Parts: sequence; C-alpha cells; structure tokens
Amino acid sequence: MNQSETGDAAPVLALRDVHKSFGAVRALQDVSLELYAGEAHALAGENGAGKSTVIKTLAGVHRPDSGQVLLDGVPVVFHGPADARDAGIAVIYQEPTLFPDLSVAENIFMGRQPRGSFGRIDRKAVHDTTASLMRRLGVDLDPARLARGLSIADQQIVEIAKALSFDARVLIMDEPTAALTGSETARLFGVVENLRADGAAVLFISHRLEEIFELCRRVTTLRDGRWISSEPLDGLTEDDLVRRMVGRDLDDLYPKQATTVGETALSVRRLTREGVFRDISFDVRRGEIVALAGLVGAGRSEVARAVFGVDRADAGEVRVNGTALRPGSPTAAMDAGLALVPEDRRQQGLVMDLSIERNIGLTGLGALGSAGLVRRALERGRAADWAVRLQLKYNRLSDTVGVLSGGNQQKVVLAKWLATEPAVLVVDEPTRGIDVGTKAEVHRLLSSLAAEGLAVLMISSDLPEVLGMADRVLVMHEGRLVAEIPRDRATEESVMAAATGRNGKERAA
Repeated sequence: MNQSETGDAAPVLALRDVHKSFGAVRALQDVSLELYAGEAHALAGENGAGKSTVIKTLAGVHRPDSGQVLLDGVPVVFHGPADARDAGIAVIYQEPTLFPDLSVAENIFMGRQPRGSFGRIDRKAVHDTTASLMRRLGVDLDPARLARGLSIADQQIVEIAKALSFDARVLIMDEPTAALTGSETARLFGVVENLRADGAAVLFISHRLEEIFELCRRVTTLRDGRWISSEPLDGLTEDDLVRRMVGRDLDDLYPKQATTVGETALSVRRLTREGVFRDISFDVRRGEIVALAGLVGAGRSEVARAVFGVDRADAGEVRVNGTALRPGSPTAAMDAGLALVPEDRRQQGLVMDLSIERNIGLTGLGALGSAGLVRRALERGRAADWAVRLQLKYNRLSDTVGVLSGGNQQKVVLAKWLATEPAVLVVDEPTRGIDVGTKAEVHRLLSSLAAEGLAVLMISSDLPEVLGMADRVLVMHEGRLVAEIPRDRATEESVMAAATGRNGKERAA
C-alpha cells in the first residue's frame, strides 16, 4: 500500500531492514514489512523462505541482529512474547493449544480472571465478556462449553477471542486454514473481515494462493530469507506470485509423464466399514496414478486406512499382486508390498524427536542390523541415498526431523516408505501444507515412480492436483464410490458434480 492509499498514517507494526542469523544460517537478510490498520496483508514464500522467523520476530520470540521493529512508527525492542502481547500483537497458530478440560471462557481468561468480592473469580463477568467477544466476532459459541471436542475451527475462534481480550491491534495468522473445511474457512474469513473492519491489522500466511487473493489487499514475498517485493495484489496473478516466490516459472507444476499401464497391483472388492463407508470396489494398475477425490468427510482417508489394515473392515477383500491381505494387519500389508503415507505426517508419519536417518530407517530395521541391533553405517547410508534421490534439504542427518520444513518432512515420510520398495503406494494429501516449489518436486517424484511401474493411489482435496496428476479419478460421496472418470473426461465440474451427489446414480465409463 502506498502513501496515497494510507494518507499520512504510519504502519501499526513494521520491520525495517531486519537481519537474523542462527549460527551460520542466515534466516533473514534485509527484510522489511509494513502492516496497516484495517488491512489484511499476506506473507508469501516457500518453506524455508523465512516466514516463521518473521512471525517470531514480530511476536517477540526472536530479536533482530540488526534492523528495527517499529510500533506506530517508533522503534521498539521486545524482550519476549509478553512484551509483544502487551503491545497488542497476537499470533494465531495452525494448531491451537487450549486446556481441554476448561470452558471456552476459562481458556480465554486463564490467569487473569476478573475478581469480585473477597477476591473470588467473577464467573458471571467472565461468561458475559466472552459472550460479548463472540458477538463481536459474529460467532455463536457457548462460553460455558468445554474446549475438549471443539473443532480446530472453533479452537481458532477461541484463540482469536483471547487475542481480542488483550486488545490486540495486530493479528498474525499462521496457516489458519490448513485443517479446515470449506465452510469453516468461509466462517474464519468472515471473522477476519469483521476484525479488519474494526481497524485491526492482519498478517495472513497461507500456502493456498487462492485464499491470499480472496482475503488480502497486499502481499510481501520472501525467498531464501530475502525480501523480494511488497505490492498490491490487484493486478497480480497466481503465476506472478509463484514466480516471485520460487524465482522461476512453474509451468511444470503437474509434470505428468506418459506411462505404460501394466497388470493390476491393488484390487479392492466390496470393502465396507459400517457407518463409515460401504461397498467400495476399485483397481489400481502398475504405472498409473489413481486419485480418490471427494469432499471432506466422504470417507476417503478411512478407505485408505482400511486398505492398509490400520482400521479393520467389516466386510470385503483387499489383494496386492493377487494375494489377499489379512484384515486389520498393517504388517501383512507391508509384507505384501503396500505402503501408506498418511495425511497427518507429524502425528502418524514421523517420530518428531528422532533423527532424520532414524525416521527413514524405521520401516526397514530388520535389514539394517541383526539380533535387535541397528548398524549405524547401514542406517546412515540408506538415509543419505534417499536424501539425495528426493533432494532433501537438511543440515545433518543426525538432526531431529522436527527441525525440517513441512515439505522436507513430507519427503522423509516418502523416503521411509519408498525404501521398502513397495508395489503399491497410497499417499493421503501428499502436498497439504507445503509450498508450491516443493509441490512440483513431489508431483515429479510421483510421476516418475508411476513411470517406473509403481501403482499409486493418491487421496487429495486439491482439485487441480487431482486433474493434473491422475490417470483416473474415483469420486466418493457420503461413504460410497459414485463415479470413475478417466483423465481425458475429468474436469472440475464433473468431479464436483459427483462429489456433491448431483450425479450419484451415474458412473462414467
């Protein structure tokens, strides 16, 4: 935003020529950013571009090595997060951290409850103030409800209400929609619009470019820790923004290779889990990528878990290369050549406190040693080989996997399973939460694996990804498989029509 748009108003919060290093790693180099009252401003960049360091600098977690943080145009020094909070700066993270056994109101006012006579907590004031905050946000959420069982979307609303109770003037939202459904995202955007209309400055971070264009007026782009641009979004295209983020065109975001389709590798027949999905039948052949599409809650991930044996199906049969799998046994699935990359890589795909090399080796401990002892040289050699093949970006293989960016964590999960040399790879949301550059790398990997004869079953909520990568699209609606659409006939309209049940009685040839 230029001066003609803001008059003489100073930005509420700004970074000016900030540098920050961690040892030999230069996290930020000459980064500037300005946030104005009543404006939603996007921060864009690949994983590792420096976005998290910017957030933590604004929030008082890190202090710049050089450069300034300015509040209302005046240089300030935050000695910790409490200083930033007292200055009216709040951060809403992707995964809220609430006390599950306390109510919504108690979570908002934890440690600073208003007191009545004799020093007792004024519970009515806590309840009424929380109700007022919810009305301000335009959300119907009972202040007395326990936090346990709240959806991620409602937990984020509680965190936003907590920020408002501190009179926050700047709201920093870090990937807030990553785990939300479409309707939940729309509600969150409505809340953000209310905050912006009330004069709050909002910094919005998301890998979903369409959300940036929908919600924000300006965008600041980082690349490799450096400031690239700050500019209005009006007049920019998604391709323009991608080019600034990665320094190159991404015409090959979906590099689908032509392959020779072979024999059936995965066969699923009449798979049923009562109350979840029913009568699911499909095949995946060597050399093809089959996408399992549908709306959130359609049962796609649950089918994948039952195919792999994590959840036991009530009926049906799964065969890998013609061999029937023992129901409810992931071990039998692995032995038969089946691999599953789960949707939640942090909770289900990785052991965050273990090293990169140990995580990659977890699926093949038997081949890396004997008598219960792992030979470190073999483990490290295997990890190093896959790190090169997947272009993993890391410092040391002995570092914990938690220090990696989201995209590199996803590569570690893929390496762990590809090291088993599977016949069938099931990948659930393979590019969720990772930047566009790494998405292209993951897509290229999946395409090359299929070209080498691997059978790939891909579950994705990203419709362009489905259309760009799949040879066939299987569409689920309310627990049933309602359509099978070949690549040359798959469009956004045909897939969404099936996913929403509008052609539930049709099944494309």
